[in-house]
Amino acid sequence: MNLRFDDSCITVAIVGCGGFIGSHLLDAVLERTRWRVFGVDLDFYRLQHRLNDERCEFLCADLAEPVVVERIAQFPLVVNLAAICTPSRYMGEACEVIRSNYDHPAALATACAKSGSWLVHFSTSEIYGRTAPDSGELEEDSTPAVFGPVTASRWSYATAKLLAERFIAGLPDLKWTVVRPFNFVGPYMDFMPGVDGEGIPRVLANFSTALLRGEPLKLVNGGKAKRCFTSVHDAVDFLFALFAAGGAVAMDAGSGTAPGVLSQAFNVGNVENEVSIAELAGKMRSIFAKVRGVDVSTLPEPQIVSGEEYYGAGYDDSMRRMPSVAKAQRLLGFKARIPLEVALEESLSWFVKHYDTGASS
Repeated sequence: MNLRFDDSCITVAIVGCGGFIGSHLLDAVLERTRWRVFGVDLDFYRLQHRLNDERCEFLCADLAEPVVVERIAQFPLVVNLAAICTPSRYMGEACEVIRSNYDHPAALATACAKSGSWLVHFSTSEIYGRTAPDSGELEEDSTPAVFGPVTASRWSYATAKLLAERFIAGLPDLKWTVVRPFNFVGPYMDFMPGVDGEGIPRVLANFSTALLRGEPLKLVNGGKAKRCFTSVHDAVDFLFALFAAGGAVAMDAGSGTAPGVLSQAFNVGNVENEVSIAELAGKMRSIFAKVRGVDVSTLPEPQIVSGEEYYGAGYDDSMRRMPSVAKAQRLLGFKARIPLEVALEESLSWFVKHYDTGASS
């Protein structure tokens, strides 16, 4: 069976479809193709507008259940976005983080190898490890991974994701592609603590929450670490470039080869959007002032806190993550295009509109 955007008989399984990336992908699949969607997640509050769509089937479950894994693997294309991926949980729930990011994906990959499905597995840029401030571009197939001390539970997520990648690559007969996101941002990202989640979300939602509540933005270890922030819309465009390039081969059960995009890992990031976390805080304060129509000088100044004070004992970090994006450009003709300020304003505007009534909670 060939994978074509105009083929209404194709069903894509999106695991984690109720999450940040998954909700955007599901919308794009329904808007750009005639495909059907089999969506799996533990909640679907981001998808209220899709719950009655006749092209969708939703299952409230997770990959801990073998019967769920077997059902997912019956579809020709499986996109696995499910993961525990917030730093505060790396620190306090290391075992559960490892189960979520290694045990469950390994079971799904094994099932897909048996059924012949094409598995598009989302990994993380964190698999590159504890990078230094002067680290150069991180290249998918040659950059070594160096992690912090074994006692630093910060690396539970990264090492589980790395092991999952190695397991996937070693499985005979599995048709696979790995995606390594570099700080995707956009509407629906994460949660507001005390409103629709607990703990500490990732940096964008963290800063957005503080701004909406009139609290100072906390700069962990001075906010010196640098990241490349990528619009979730660019991420979705990457996936469609991937589907178009790899579909016909991946769905050909008689093909014994894995050319092009199969058996490959891809960085997905925007190298033009690199900022330090301190610089990010400054940009977000300015954007928030613009969105709210207030003077930025009326907003609380950021505060510097230590990593251990903020996240707890065992915190560690990467100081720079600059992806090489040459492979995605060479094999898919893909390049992220949305500027940082545009992505941040869209994200923060959505956050303010969505959570304004719960800002004092």
